[in-house]
Amino acid sequence: MTVVPNGKDFIDIILSRTQRQTPTVVHKGYAISRLRSFYMRKVKYTQQNFHEKLSTIIDEFPRLDDIHPFYGDLLHVLYNKDHYKLALGQINTARNLIGKISKDYVKLLKYGDSLYRCKCLKVAALGRMCTVIKRIGPSLAYLEQIRQHMARLPSIDPNTRTILICGYPNVGKSSFINKITRADVDVQPYAFTTKSLFVGHTDYKYLRYQVIDTPGILDRPFEDRNIIEMCSITALAHLRAAVLFFLDISGSCGYSIAQQAALFHSIKSLFMNKPLIIVCNKTDLQPLEGISEEDKKLVTEMKAEAMKTVIGQGGEATNDEGVLLTMSTLTEEGVIAVKNSACERLLNQRVELKMKSKKINDCLNRFHVAMPKPRDNNVRPPCIPQVVLEAKAKQAAEKEKRNTEKDLENDNGGAGVYSASLKKNYILANDEWKEDVMPEILDGHNVYDFVDPDILHRLAELEREEGYRQADEDDDNFEMEGLELTPEEQKTLSEIRKKKSLLIQQHRIKKSTAESRPTVPRKFDKDREFTTKRMGRQLSKLGLDPTKAINRARSRSVSTRGRKRERSLDRDDTDGGDAMDVDTPNKKQRMLSRSRSRSRSRPPTEVVPGEGFKDSAQKAKALQKANKSNKMRNKNARLYFFFLQGGRFVLCCMRHGVYLLLKKNLVLSSLFWQDIAARGILQPESSQFPYFSIVNQYCYKLIEDGSA
Repeated sequence: MTVVPNGKDFIDIILSRTQRQTPTVVHKGYAISRLRSFYMRKVKYTQQNFHEKLSTIIDEFPRLDDIHPFYGDLLHVLYNKDHYKLALGQINTARNLIGKISKDYVKLLKYGDSLYRCKCLKVAALGRMCTVIKRIGPSLAYLEQIRQHMARLPSIDPNTRTILICGYPNVGKSSFINKITRADVDVQPYAFTTKSLFVGHTDYKYLRYQVIDTPGILDRPFEDRNIIEMCSITALAHLRAAVLFFLDISGSCGYSIAQQAALFHSIKSLFMNKPLIIVCNKTDLQPLEGISEEDKKLVTEMKAEAMKTVIGQGGEATNDEGVLLTMSTLTEEGVIAVKNSACERLLNQRVELKMKSKKINDCLNRFHVAMPKPRDNNVRPPCIPQVVLEAKAKQAAEKEKRNTEKDLENDNGGAGVYSASLKKNYILANDEWKEDVMPEILDGHNVYDFVDPDILHRLAELEREEGYRQADEDDDNFEMEGLELTPEEQKTLSEIRKKKSLLIQQHRIKKSTAESRPTVPRKFDKDREFTTKRMGRQLSKLGLDPTKAINRARSRSVSTRGRKRERSLDRDDTDGGDAMDVDTPNKKQRMLSRSRSRSRSRPPTEVVPGEGFKDSAQKAKALQKANKSNKMRNKNARLYFFFLQGGRFVLCCMRHGVYLLLKKNLVLSSLFWQDIAARGILQPESSQFPYFSIVNQYCYKLIEDGSA
């Protein structure tokens, strides 16, 4: 069912749809027939929308006379069918009233003689329709609550195979349905945990059964039962199902067996013509044999009443199997037996009822069971060809005699001991050849004929040669320890090793750092060991002139921070600075003297993406027009200047002397008019009085006072 909006939302939906779906522009000059049709269309369209929306609400809600009595009584229990019918009746009345209002105002619009009267009639029609909807606002809200509650109700089929669970609160009904179905009903150790009907499904003999868990029922008068209990009573009264009456023989539910028996006898009229099973639950706490004699007598009486519900010939009970059962939902002992017994009893009853109905005769007339009769006493065994019998026998024998590799492995010691022979499946002229070690035949040739008799000697030579090569490699990697060397040779060896390690370090530094970074950062040269003096001494020892290297290192190390900027020489100055230091007079030469690394600005006519110009010519034309339009304003801007007078800015004109420039649409402040009144200047009597006369007088007063 669709959502039922409240009164305000209902009106907003309809009027906004009318505004969107009908024309909205009308003029006074239209013909009167066009004006009438314009407003008549709005009234009719609004009435149609109201009618469709209200009809949808009425049609989607179920009619109590057309649905199953179970659902009718359930609606009455939950929502009170009188209020339900009254709400739907108000919706139907509102629909008829809106149709009548539309019909009346359409007649009046046919005689509208002006745009104003037609519009007033349209407003009145829509207003009366909205008033009708506002009056049924409580009914709409009530129906919306019913719709939300009905959406949460379980889907129960009154005509399918059903198992109904009833009894006192907290006797194990919800635990049982959770065990035999996929339902997830809340189970708590207090009464009335289940407050509505819950449905689960189970299978028995390839048939689907629905299991209904009902809320607990108390033993009290019918008028005193609440809505929760009445849901159970309604299900018991209208559903054709197998009834499981749960009995807590341990008394842990808070009610004694006598109280539960009293409830059974008070509602036993609802069990007539239905398979009834008494289920004694919680046998893990108290077995049935351990209860008192009085309680046993009560249970026996309940069993006798349940026997009357067993359908038999003449209305008498035929057997007492499956009438009184025991189980425990905690240990799941007897749970499946109870389910199977209930399903079997229900299935038998439904079959017997169908067999007694009149429809079965029409079905039986369509069937004919043929019983063949023997024509003589001769025995005619089946005839199977002898070839087929032999083939089957041979196949069976092969199947029995054949042993797999797995069987052989198990018979010969198992995995790791048995080694499968790969030669037993060779196809040779003689089977005895399969296990021969030598010779082996390959491509018609004897493999032994191609074996070198000196193969062992050659293998020894190869191993000896490999040993020599490994010894040579060890000699190449030999590192002198210096124990057998003289002191001078040891000193030379240490210098060589030191030089080698230094070269390795330099290579690593050069590889891991960029060329622009110093070889040894200052933070590592804390002792100032790597200096230009040291470099000069080392180069001098090698017989090289260290002057250029020292000057180059010093020129690179001198910081440029704070260094005075010098004038760059001209490109044409080849005398080394002997010429006069003057600025180059030519602009082109000045541009050439600048550094090439300086970035040049973009010309104003270059098109930048996103500006919206097609090319540079179009941009140049636009810039030309912009400069031309700004030229006059820039020229006039130079003629005026501001000065402060009495806390106000005064604009003075240099061309016409002292003059206060004010626009006609400028809103003047109260302080300005107070100053004018104080100086004796006449204020304008109307808004059409020119401001510039007051401005002239005000400027002359300033000049006379010397304030300007």
